[in-house]
Amino acid sequence: MPQPLMNVGKIVNTHGIKGEIKVLPHTDFPEIRFAKNTELLLVQEDGKAPMPVTVESSRFHKNMYIVKLVGYDNINEVEKFKGSMLKVTQDEIVELPENEFYFHQIVGCEVVTDEGQDLGVITEILTPGANDVWVVKSRDGKSVLIPYIDDVVLDVNVNEKKVLVHLMEGLL
Repeated sequence: MPQPLMNVGKIVNTHGIKGEIKVLPHTDFPEIRFAKNTELLLVQEDGKAPMPVTVESSRFHKNMYIVKLVGYDNINEVEKFKGSMLKVTQDEIVELPENEFYFHQIVGCEVVTDEGQDLGVITEILTPGANDVWVVKSRDGKSVLIPYIDDVVLDVNVNEKKVLVHLMEGLL
């Protein structure tokens, strides 16, 4: 079974006539993802197999990355890539410091309180501002919002897909 691919950027347009593309980053590590000689997978909207590409050069410009791919030197060769995603395999994800997680590691985790109550499963992560909020779907279909703060989230075990929380007054 092929391993899941992680989005690192979306090709939104071409740039100039020398084969450069404008990439909207979908990663916290664009300086790593779009570095010279980095291998990426280009996934086109038509559903064809992912195509390996190599970054020749990149630069940050107006909230986007202007990326030049090895072997593509003309606007006509990259025009067809508009709307495509740039991805990496899951084993290429950047190692995070302890107590930091990727969204895909958290979504799907079972949530249990420190009193043994089964709250449900994390279905999405909201990023409204000061701290992330984890949306937990309970067995009865209701959503519980859990703020990702030290006082509430006591332990995250991504290997066992389990999260231990302490419910402060007013959370439910």
